[in-house]
Amino acid sequence: MQLFIGGACAGKRDLVAARFPGAAWYRVDEAGLEGREHDLRPGAALVLTGWTGWLERALAEEPDDDRLRGRLDAALEALVGAEAACDGEVVLILPEIGRGIVPMEAADRRLRDLAGWLAQDVAARAEAVWYVRHGLARCLRQVNPRGDAR
Repeated sequence: MQLFIGGACAGKRDLVAARFPGAAWYRVDEAGLEGREHDLRPGAALVLTGWTGWLERALAEEPDDDRLRGRLDAALEALVGAEAACDGEVVLILPEIGRGIVPMEAADRRLRDLAGWLAQDVAARAEAVWYVRHGLARCLRQVNPRGDAR
């Protein structure tokens, strides 16, 4: 699993498209998150984007943040398992929305919190984490084939 994270219009999509030509792209705000592991093909890349809309809808449907985070955790584990089983690559493009002014509205703070938890949970599982700014990617974490973080 690889994570590309950065602000709006930072160049995440272009970098991922260049690094993973021929990848299957899904917007989780349209296609959903659960079951996406079935879209991963052997030796291919699966790119998941559209997280803000999915998070907003999930927050509106689920009042319990812990239960919602548990659902996210289970979906991430299914993706990691599918990745190992078929030698594919899951790539997540996440927005960085945790910087700046803390929103006044409780719903907006929940969105910010959940997006931050999602980013932490993905980063903990990812073999590589890339922070993208101005079209440039900086590797924040990469695990080498022996499993050691570099």
